[in-house]
Amino acid sequence: MNKIFPQGDAEDNAAARTKAGPRGEGAQLCVTPANSTGFLCHDGRSCIPAHGVCDGVRTCPHGEDEDQSLCRDVPQSLPSFLVAHCGNPASWIYSDQKCDGINNCGDCSDELSPVTSCPLCGPGWWRCSSTVFRYCSCIPKNLCRDHVQHCSDWSDEFSCPGPE
Repeated sequence: MNKIFPQGDAEDNAAARTKAGPRGEGAQLCVTPANSTGFLCHDGRSCIPAHGVCDGVRTCPHGEDEDQSLCRDVPQSLPSFLVAHCGNPASWIYSDQKCDGINNCGDCSDELSPVTSCPLCGPGWWRCSSTVFRYCSCIPKNLCRDHVQHCSDWSDEFSCPGPE
């Protein structure tokens, strides 16, 4: 079930965010079944992941996730709850791409920055200094014990228990 934070509910839930005005007027935050930031469709039931907004695919039943008013000048036209800024001020990602284990910003600021407050490594991940640009400080455990170095100290081959 989606968690929905309708407009005006900010007092009851600190996570609630609604943006009025030029940046996504009336857009509402919801939490997807995968527990990530989402965009609430106008039907009041459909919650799509943040990265599904303005991606060229109409996902909401009425297509409001691709409305011209919302997508005309991405990221400036998006509600702030859908956007996360990278270490490079000119770069941005969708908010649901932060702390996902993937180096979406290109400088790991979405995973390692002091302001991101990401958990160390979730289940299914191995903590190490990665040699793979795609990852920052953790690699998926399915890369362990595959006879390929993914950690600078080779711990993925000698210490990591492998996939669970």
